[in-house]
Amino acid sequence: MSELKKERGLKRLVLDVLKPHMPLLPELAVQLSRLPSTSGVNISLIEVDKNTESVKITIEGNSLDYELIAKSLEESGAVIHSIDQAVAGKVIIEEVETHES
Repeated sequence: MSELKKERGLKRLVLDVLKPHMPLLPELAVQLSRLPSTSGVNISLIEVDKNTESVKITIEGNSLDYELIAKSLEESGAVIHSIDQAVAGKVIIEEVETHES
């Protein structure tokens, strides 16, 4: 992949995910961190039900491969409910809070 393509690829994904209790959060975080182009993973537990956990997964890196991430989650028994944030380009632009009337 060209350097320009890596430079302007996906840099952050924030995913709303439903997963079974296993694998445990640390195991899933390490599994995702081993994917190509991934530099960091953060998983936050949002809600626990009898058989599942709702989690927010934030993944950062250069030129992240959404399809590979989705496949890895699926193989763990997880389902992506939504993509809550996607950041691409040369730099990460943080969301800016605006005053609304």
